[in-house]
Amino acid sequence: MLLQRFLIRLLTMLVTLFGVAVVVFVVIRVAPGDPIAMMLPPGATDADIARLRALYGLDKTIVQQFFIWLSGVVRGDFGTSISLRQDVLGLVFNRLPATLELAIVALVMAVAMGGTTAILGARERGTAVEAGIDIASGAALSIPDFLWGLVLILLFGVLVPIFDISGRVSPQLDLPFVTQFYLAESILRLRFDLTWDLLKHMLMPAVALALPLAAIISQLLKQSLKEVLDLDYVVLARVKGFSETQVILREALKNAALPTLTLIGVQFTFLIGGTVIVERLFSYEGLGNMAIDAVINRDLPLIQGIVLVFALLFVLINLTVDMMYALLNPRLRHG
Repeated sequence: MLLQRFLIRLLTMLVTLFGVAVVVFVVIRVAPGDPIAMMLPPGATDADIARLRALYGLDKTIVQQFFIWLSGVVRGDFGTSISLRQDVLGLVFNRLPATLELAIVALVMAVAMGGTTAILGARERGTAVEAGIDIASGAALSIPDFLWGLVLILLFGVLVPIFDISGRVSPQLDLPFVTQFYLAESILRLRFDLTWDLLKHMLMPAVALALPLAAIISQLLKQSLKEVLDLDYVVLARVKGFSETQVILREALKNAALPTLTLIGVQFTFLIGGTVIVERLFSYEGLGNMAIDAVINRDLPLIQGIVLVFALLFVLINLTVDMMYALLNPRLRHG
């Protein structure tokens, strides 16, 4: 059953990626603007334009361009960036770790904030505490992440400047890293001075991304806990003398968490997508920031590479979540 489910999802993933490739390829080519014209000086001749168009394969039909590009992608060749004159895949993988670290830190914050408020709200259900948590969750959810970013910059970057508001790491520091996973590597190397500097740069964008997701987690998990707390086995635990906190943590949470875990996995993909604007806002050197530069410069190969990598991340995360749900849910595991 699980193998069949995995194979179906894998086939769906391949179809989805092909569809994304077709859509992004066609859309960015029918959009107004000529990337070749942006590269050349005003006095360029028609021969110069024709030579560059032939160099980047833009002199062919869209169908021919697509299958040439797709055959390269299958071989691991995503082309050459028009604006940066570098290999697209190398550029993408150089920036991807920064975005993944930011998204993972934001996810950990969201789970911690959302889980804590959900447990507190379930424990204090029917009181002013639960009402306050509902109001705070509604406020956090109603404000998009980039507006939270602006608020945080104003509060902790301007009024009370205690955090860095731009970049990924202080430029004056000596960086001994051999990978682009700076945060993970700084911890493994026990360079906690670098870890702290990275976190100071990462904290505000991570909080901006985490707050809306934390509100979603809080609302769903609290509702699930309230439903589970009325079941017979939970009532029996109370009769045995467990406190309400023990009942929630030891008996109710493990059964109420399954829908929330599924939601977290799905929402994580949206969180990664949200990094595009937030990274730009904080001048964070991630893949989202590069994506905006690529769009501004009409860098067609780079746009295609970034979108396809984002799409691959999304489908892989959804596949992982679906498989985890099937493993954790006995009805699907033994169905």
